[in-house]
Parts: sequence; C-alpha cells; structure tokens
Amino acid sequence: MLRAPLLAAARSKGIRRLVEAVPATRSVVRRFVAGSETADAVRVARELAADGRRITLDHLGEDTTDAAQAAATVAAYEAVLSALAAEGLAEGADVSVKLSAVGQFLPSNGEDVALENARKICAAAEAVGATVTLDMEDHTTTDSTLGVLRELRGEYPWVGAVLQAYLRRTEQDCRELSGPGSRVRLCKGAYAEPESVAFPDKSEVDKSYVRCLRVLMAGQGYPMVASHDPRMIEIAAALAEENGRKDDDHEFQMLYGIRPEEQARIAASGARMRVYVPYGDEWYGYFMRRLAERPANLAFFLRGLATRS
Repeated sequence: MLRAPLLAAARSKGIRRLVEAVPATRSVVRRFVAGSETADAVRVARELAADGRRITLDHLGEDTTDAAQAAATVAAYEAVLSALAAEGLAEGADVSVKLSAVGQFLPSNGEDVALENARKICAAAEAVGATVTLDMEDHTTTDSTLGVLRELRGEYPWVGAVLQAYLRRTEQDCRELSGPGSRVRLCKGAYAEPESVAFPDKSEVDKSYVRCLRVLMAGQGYPMVASHDPRMIEIAAALAEENGRKDDDHEFQMLYGIRPEEQARIAASGARMRVYVPYGDEWYGYFMRRLAERPANLAFFLRGLATRS
C-alpha cells in the first residue's frame, strides 16, 4: 500500500526538501549510498573487493535537462574509473549509467547527446578494463535506451543493459538480447507504471522474472541476476546448472546495504557476486525507490530517524 505514495514522493521536489532538511536523514542514507565523493565510492569498492565481491558504481543523478550537468556526470564517471585504476580495482569493475543523467531528456537532440556522452564513458571504462551497463528507468525510456545500446554495442560489444521483469514486454526483450556477447541485468523494476504496460501484482512479476531467467540462462549471453529474493536466487542457480553454465558465465547482483551477509556467502561459494554501489549528492530519488521496494527498508529509515532525533 505504501509503494505508490513513496514512488510518487521520489519525484516530488517539496517532499525532497522536507526529507533533506531532517538532520538525521543522511546518516541513515549511508546504509544504501556510499557517500558523496569519488573517494567514498573507491573506499567501498576496496572493502567489497576484500571478500571477493565485485562492484558496479552508479553516480547518482537522473532527469537532467541541462547540458552542462550531463557533461559533469560524464566527468564524474571518468574520474571514478581513473581512481579505481589507480587503486588496482578497475579490472572487472562496472559502472551503471542512467541515460537521463547524461542528456537523454534534453529538449533538443537529447538521445544523440546521451549516446555521445555514454560513448565517452565506455571509452574511459575500456581503457582501464571495466565495463558499462545502461540502467533502465520508467517504461517511456525503454525504446530509446535500447536504441542507444544497439549503437554502442557496434563499437563496444560488451556494453550491458538492464531489463525489468515487471514490464509486459520484457520477456521478448530478453529473447532479443540473449545472443552472444550480450550482458543483461534482470531486475524486477522500481518505478510506478500503468497496468497497461506492467504487471500489477507481485506474483505476476515473480512469474515474469522466472520466465525471463529461463530465456537468459538458455541463451548465449551473460545473465546478471539482480535480486534479493532467496527464491529467485535459488531458481537462477538451478537454471544455470540446468543449462550447463559455470560460475564465470553469469553472476548475481544485490544493492549496497541490503543483505550484505548473503552477498558475502554467495561470493564465498565461488559464484560471482556484484554489488550495486550508488554514490553522489543526488541520492533522494534512488533512496525513495529503495524505501518503496521493501517495507523493511522504510522501517529501518523510520527507526534511524527516531534514534537520531
């Protein structure tokens, strides 16, 4: 019942001002966000690498309508990739890029600007042995994002994409992206979507997730199983075994701050475990979507505020 109001709040400037004004908020946010600076992202990457976990870094920001801000986001990715390389952490690392943060929503030629900016990030990643995954936002951006993906993969065939199981179209998108060299992060989805394009019930989303997993695991690409759901993780592992996959041709992914013990257990088992680590000042929208995903996250936030007030 709280999911829809929280997702609406994620786009509310007024509620954002209220949440950010509470002094205790940032200390609680640190559970889910590494920090504001490049150094914070590198510090967390180093900590996760110590027990075998891989990373994907997300410089927070979205819905940019200013070309200078889009360029600043590109520079931030270039800086963090350089910093990772200096620490010996870049090889095998990934950065997750929202196209709306690099110009997709600019009023004129936004998609072209986003493509060129994403191309710069891909070049920086390739230079240090890292990869790039294009994050997915609400359904209105899906076709544009997949179009940019096709362009980028002509030059950087390792560029990955995120697909969201709650969208009715996603099973077909999985089929189209399950070929050789493709990298697909499959998640359930975290935006408010109309029933005409998305499954409204959790049970239907779960069924869609499993159907999509079957397609990806049977395909020739590299599936990235983004879920904290123990049942989905178990099903994914069984499908990987059923399709003769080894530990190095698929991976599991979880969000920073959620189920860290399970993350460490999966990594210790020999499977690939990657942690999605967001950082930067524009944490509000990301944080609100995390609260909407799980009631336990909201309870944690409210308890944190109460104990720090």
